[in-house]
Amino acid sequence: MDDVAVVAAQIERTPRSVVEVATRCPLGLPVVISVPPFLDDGTPFPTSSWLTCPLAVRRIGRVEADGGVQAAEALIHADPDFAAAHDQAMVRYGDDRDALIADDHQGPRPSGGVGGSRAGVKCLHAHYADHAAGNDNPIGAWIAPRVEPLNCTVMCAADVEGVVVRNPEWVEPALPGR
Repeated sequence: MDDVAVVAAQIERTPRSVVEVATRCPLGLPVVISVPPFLDDGTPFPTSSWLTCPLAVRRIGRVEADGGVQAAEALIHADPDFAAAHDQAMVRYGDDRDALIADDHQGPRPSGGVGGSRAGVKCLHAHYADHAAGNDNPIGAWIAPRVEPLNCTVMCAADVEGVVVRNPEWVEPALPGR
């Protein structure tokens, strides 16, 4: 299946930029895509690692609903080493994104660290996506055990008569040991 079509089915809308897969699940489908600093229409976009996997999105959504952002913030405030690692991840994220912008660019630019945040934790999905894309992100690493393994046995996207759609046969698998 075509990655663009799969991502469109996963996020349930047409992607607003090129689709470059950063990470795939065990079934070979995109988990994270790399997003350029400007969308196809020129809009500045601060999020460079976008989580597309419906399983990960669903699991992280539950963690966020249960106070996960506040828990992550508490970790930052309680542990100076964790806070320093978080700060380094935020700077690296912004620097990596900014390195993709032409030196002569005029006009608005994306800003902030992970997910465009200027400080703290804005979105666990963005931190996990950064981690899953292979970057050192302590919040993403902290959330990973609550998300992984990405243990689907049925693909989340399916080709139905030549059109890739969210697979109606897909169901969320249980996390092992839970």
